[in-house]
Amino acid sequence: MFKKRGLLLITLSLMMGGGAAFMANRWVAAQVVGNEAVDGTLVVAAAMAIPYGTKVEARHLKYVEIPNEVAPTGFFTAMETVEGTVSTTSIARGEILIAERFAAHDSGSTLAALVSENMRALTVRVNDVIGVAGFLLPGNRVDVLSSRKGNNRRAVTETIVHNIKVLAVDQSATTEQNEPVIVRAVTLEMTPEQAEIVVKARTEGEIQLTLRNPLERQPVAEPKPKPVVARSVRRAPRNTTTTITVIRGTKVDTTKTKT
Repeated sequence: MFKKRGLLLITLSLMMGGGAAFMANRWVAAQVVGNEAVDGTLVVAAAMAIPYGTKVEARHLKYVEIPNEVAPTGFFTAMETVEGTVSTTSIARGEILIAERFAAHDSGSTLAALVSENMRALTVRVNDVIGVAGFLLPGNRVDVLSSRKGNNRRAVTETIVHNIKVLAVDQSATTEQNEPVIVRAVTLEMTPEQAEIVVKARTEGEIQLTLRNPLERQPVAEPKPKPVVARSVRRAPRNTTTTITVIRGTKVDTTKTKT
């Protein structure tokens, strides 16, 4: 009797253990299937903060896996494709890298890679006390003012170009700090026509920079040339002399009159 009861308990224990193992196996299999259902993609991200104008190296990069549905447009899948390029904006640590934030850098200085298509880089000297020379960082935007003396010896000041991007300060196109430094030369990005205007203004007088608010998106209208008003000059009448000749037979009389 006792032997039959012991065998029954052992059988029930084995059945319950087998059932528990079967359920655990099914739960693990369901978790694996669920993870495989979410397709992931390896993309290149920033392993550290990448400042503006920095030439990207391998130490700046790492791989991260993200779901396909959240992958941004233009992401990199290989580190080799982004190494050697120059960042055209500041990149935060862990940020996924996209192509539009980097420029190709074949040779020469990194500054050349920062110049946009059909634009020019022009370096102007600035006073380290007057203006905003001590408060400029690469990436800021400025207006350029020209000051010169007119024909009446009075100073004339006007804004000649608006919303110009600062590419570099002194010899640096990047900065590891947010605090401005005293500089004596600023490199600006502008169109060829704007560069001609600035160079002409610099030869005629002095130029200064005014710092723009980075949140100001509306462009400032370029100043229109003032219309030239023609003034009529009233001239004094000129005196003219008219000669009248009267012939009577053999007698000739000559008379002069003023009109």
